Amino acid sequence: QVQLVESGGGLVPAGGSLRLSCLASGLSGLTFSSSSMGWFRQAPGKERELVASIRNSGGTNYADSVKGRFTISRDSARTTVYLQMNNLNAEDTAVYYCNAVVGWDSKDYWGQGTQVTVSS
Repeated sequence: QVQLVESGGGLVPAGGSLRLSCLASGLSGLTFSSSSMGWFRQAPGKERELVASIRNSGGTNYADSVKGRFTISRDSARTTVYLQMNNLNAEDTAVYYCNAVVGWDSKDYWGQGTQVTVSS
C-alpha cells in the first residue's frame, strides 16, 4: 500500500522560505527512483495546479510562477521528495499536495496535503 505523507507547511511572512517533504511509504528505493514525483497546489476557489515535478531521469519541470524560487529534489534512500520554496509571496498560499506516478501502469497516488500560508 503506497502512502504519501506531506510535512513542512505552515505560516511564513512574505519573502520567507519553507521546505516541504513528502515521504512515500510502501515503495522500495528502486521503485521510488523509477517513479515520477510532483508537487501540486490548490488555492481557495482555484483549480489544482502543477508546481514542480521530477522524473525518474532526474529532469525537472516548474510552473512559470515558481521558476527561480522553488526547487524540487528527491532522496531515493529515504523515499522522500522535497520542495524548497524561497522568496514566498501571498500568491503561493495554498494547500500543497504530493503526487507519485508509479509503475508500468502509471498508477497515481496523492497525499493529504499540507497548508502553506504566506502573510503579506
